[in-house]
Amino acid sequence: MDRKILLKESDIPRQWYNIAADLPTPMLPPLGPDGNPITPEMLAPVFPMNLIEQEVSSERWIDIPDEVLDILYRWRPAPLRRATYLEKYLDTPAKIYYKDESTSPPGSHKPNTAVPQAWYNKQFGIERITTETGAGQWGSALSFACNLIGLECKVFMVRISFDQKPFRKLMMQVWNGNCVASPSNETNAGRTILEEMPDTPGSLGIAISEAIEQAVTDPTGKTRYSLGSVLNHVMLHQSIIGLEAKKQLEMVGAGTPDIIIGCAGGGSNFAGLAFPFTLDKINGADIEIIPVEPTACPTLTKAPFAYDFGDTACTTPLLPMHSLGHRFVPAPIHAGGLRYHGMAPLVSQCVVEGLHTPRAIDQVECYEAAMTWSKTEGTICAPETSHAIAAVIQEAKKAKEEGKEKTIIFNYSGHGLMDLTGYDAYLTGKLTKYALPDKEIEKTEACLKDYPQAEMRKSGKW
Repeated sequence: MDRKILLKESDIPRQWYNIAADLPTPMLPPLGPDGNPITPEMLAPVFPMNLIEQEVSSERWIDIPDEVLDILYRWRPAPLRRATYLEKYLDTPAKIYYKDESTSPPGSHKPNTAVPQAWYNKQFGIERITTETGAGQWGSALSFACNLIGLECKVFMVRISFDQKPFRKLMMQVWNGNCVASPSNETNAGRTILEEMPDTPGSLGIAISEAIEQAVTDPTGKTRYSLGSVLNHVMLHQSIIGLEAKKQLEMVGAGTPDIIIGCAGGGSNFAGLAFPFTLDKINGADIEIIPVEPTACPTLTKAPFAYDFGDTACTTPLLPMHSLGHRFVPAPIHAGGLRYHGMAPLVSQCVVEGLHTPRAIDQVECYEAAMTWSKTEGTICAPETSHAIAAVIQEAKKAKEEGKEKTIIFNYSGHGLMDLTGYDAYLTGKLTKYALPDKEIEKTEACLKDYPQAEMRKSGKW
């Protein structure tokens, strides 16, 4: 039995896959403040034009530059592993595979897009990038990429994670990243929030506002903003995960998997694995594709599909996505990377279409799953990844109850070696169950009521 399925470096995908080319129903466009679709030129103060071209592209395949591949070779192709010890522990007939994205230098899937984003910015003549980070995975990945490529990197880190995860900000500093807690006194957006809520734990929406503000107000014009999830070009770059996984499953004769699973905060690691397989489902394959989120921030499972801003200060375009409202400040759960109020429009459209079936799981069950994983497979997973593992365990037990042999694949999106304060909270009994109260959805509806309605476009095939 192959427990590690490894590709040769010559097998690395040389093109990214763009699911926008194959959606059964085209996505709604992002809108400007006037309610009209935005133009690429309107994004130019925020992103370099070479990335804007990818953001709006409808081409199915986009070439990966050789210079980007040369950096990706540091850890790609990433291993596909068989979780045989978990299978044995669960006594399940299911075969469980996972794409191990923890092997990158920062320890997560995030460099798959951090590297090309930094490279394209450098090619465009940009000298400094600003960004936000939740748990610190994205901030450390972009600091790593900018350090290799020769750019300055400024990171606004959600305050609760800044306090909970001190070693994440140290990682950024090692790679010459400048990390500050958000909300901060460095921006108008941050100062406004601190005046209203001086004790706020922060949110990704607030941190995005601060990062965008610093980018667009640079008088030199040499700063741009970088986002680690949500946007189309980020999903594009992450597709390398699923493209490699398809080749690896073919190598062991596993065929098309029955179930695809990934945790979902903004959507990038889930989409990276899922989108290449979603194409198979669009073409008739019988696959269940499950994005998993926390019950504390149930964007896909409870929030409406609507037009909303991607940040708290309303500086982004209005995006068609599932959203809890840009004013939403999530509870300070330990899966910091899953606390975003919105969701990638491409993932949201797949959910609207019925191609993906989202699921929410409580953080206590997720940490229980992480402990089971550590006792069987041996590694310590990121709190975000534990949501995927919890769903895998649910599906493996279901396969046992049904007596069915199923192939399950999930994305092991990162290790948890910098997230041990969360494990400490669980082991000392300080971690409690929490589900977002239904009354909070009423606040969501109030936040979104004055924006254009997002039509639920779907073909009705799924």
